Amino acid sequence: MAGVRLAIEGCGHGTLDAIYASVAQSCKARGWPSVDALIIGGDFQAVRNTLDLNVMSVPQKYRQLGDFYAYYSGARRSPYLTIFIGGNHEASSHLVELYYGGWVAPNIYYLGAANVLRLGPIRIAALSGICKGNDYHKPHHERLPFSYRDVKSAYHVRELDVRKLLQIRSQVDIGLSHDWPRGIEKHGDMNQLFKNKPFFKSESRDGTLGSAAAEMIMNRLRPPYWFSAHLHTKFAAIKSYDDAGASGDAAESAAPAENLANPDEIDLDSNDGQGQSQGEEHATHDDAAKSQAGLDDEFQGETSGVETNHVAEELRAQLPASFARPTTAEASTTPGQPVPPEIVNKQVRFLALDKCLPKRQFLQLCEVVPFDSEELSRYPPGNGTSRYSLEYDPEWLSIVRTFHQDLVIGDPGARVPQDAGQEHYRPLIDAERAWVQENIVAKDKLRVPLNFERTAPPHDAQSAQSVSVSEQPYEYTNPQTAAFCELVGLENLWDASQEEREARRRMPVHLTEPWGGGGGGGGRGRGGGGRGGGRRGDGGRGRGRGGRGGRGRGG
Repeated sequence: MAGVRLAIEGCGHGTLDAIYASVAQSCKARGWPSVDALIIGGDFQAVRNTLDLNVMSVPQKYRQLGDFYAYYSGARRSPYLTIFIGGNHEASSHLVELYYGGWVAPNIYYLGAANVLRLGPIRIAALSGICKGNDYHKPHHERLPFSYRDVKSAYHVRELDVRKLLQIRSQVDIGLSHDWPRGIEKHGDMNQLFKNKPFFKSESRDGTLGSAAAEMIMNRLRPPYWFSAHLHTKFAAIKSYDDAGASGDAAESAAPAENLANPDEIDLDSNDGQGQSQGEEHATHDDAAKSQAGLDDEFQGETSGVETNHVAEELRAQLPASFARPTTAEASTTPGQPVPPEIVNKQVRFLALDKCLPKRQFLQLCEVVPFDSEELSRYPPGNGTSRYSLEYDPEWLSIVRTFHQDLVIGDPGARVPQDAGQEHYRPLIDAERAWVQENIVAKDKLRVPLNFERTAPPHDAQSAQSVSVSEQPYEYTNPQTAAFCELVGLENLWDASQEEREARRRMPVHLTEPWGGGGGGGGRGRGGGGRGGGRRGDGGRGRGRGGRGGRGRGG
């Protein structure tokens, strides 16, 4: 049964030219004319210009402009529909414009902080970033100009985005996360993994290898396929659930170790009646790959897990009543549990891939059939290069509308409302689903519009020579975010007046890198903000324009 032809790539690290060349090489070897989409598992690095590079979370001596700017400017065009999630080495000044997702260049789509999107017959659920406990329960407070702390926290997973994904009540086909779901290594060949990456052994033992947030989402959504990157090694696993849809926490079963002598033996071709895929892995495209050896292990400095209750009881007693521990009646079960009866898949095939470097295993071709094979007839392939289009997911749009009132942008002191539990959110989401049906589905507005527009100027080699390492990008109102907010009837919280943006740019921030390498402090800067896409609340279109910015003084 023919499905959707995908190329799966691990970390991108700005090497688009090499990745596209590798996909072409792999398709030729496989006998495919092309792929329907390329999925990149994070560290994409959508750097538009040198200013974006200044606030990318990479030590200065390892920063490279990469290939993306040529696709952003229009000098090159992606040969394949490219979909990616965010990682921990990103041009966050660009991606924060597209919280809900959007085109970063023609034919290249960022899935946003969290999302569920349809590609023809398959549904894809995605979580960007990595977890760090200190930031998990915070709002998205990062707005330009960034401090050094903002550069690091901008890519940290937020609980509210995870909470939204945990409200999904129907089957998805693919799950994506940059970091591995916590504990997934126990469902594959751990001996070989620890041989390749010895320091993983202690992290696995103490439960800090991987993301607790991604684990909760996997245990809730149970897609037939899950793809990750981040740890720069190829690893395959099969995670099985004994009681899909049962109440209470799910019972899990690991694949017998004797059946997993080699990760490559987990054949994505296997037909278990719940969706099939045909896999072929090509190790490298040596000539085109670019080395970024200094970036491999920054994640070791990050706490992968999500912090749980850590307030001592004697301290809690001194806090206001609003900080009191929930009563037994109020306390929810494990987030995302019990699994709804509509989610019936019982086996997740997991694959992590490396980054695009010589002699690395970073690319996999696979032909994915949706869990519900009837979706193939509902979404038949079209003719031409792009057989399938991206579409918004009605269930996800309903969830986005439900949680908009809890979304706080730009205020580091704000508190995100506590999770009220599935039963509380269910009727609210159902009510919003009726709105989505009437205003979007019935009006045939689900297809993601091809509405890419440049906001920041593309890289110019001559002007880049005069840019200081402490100079910051400007904030723009992205017309795509404005259009999305208008579509779903929400206030565009990312919009701001030029006066507001100028006021923020005049505030002193420090961009000093503690590892050294020449980043003077981010002194004061003038000008900057830009006109956004319409007034707050009306979601009007408009292209954000940056003003003239002063040179920041080193601090």
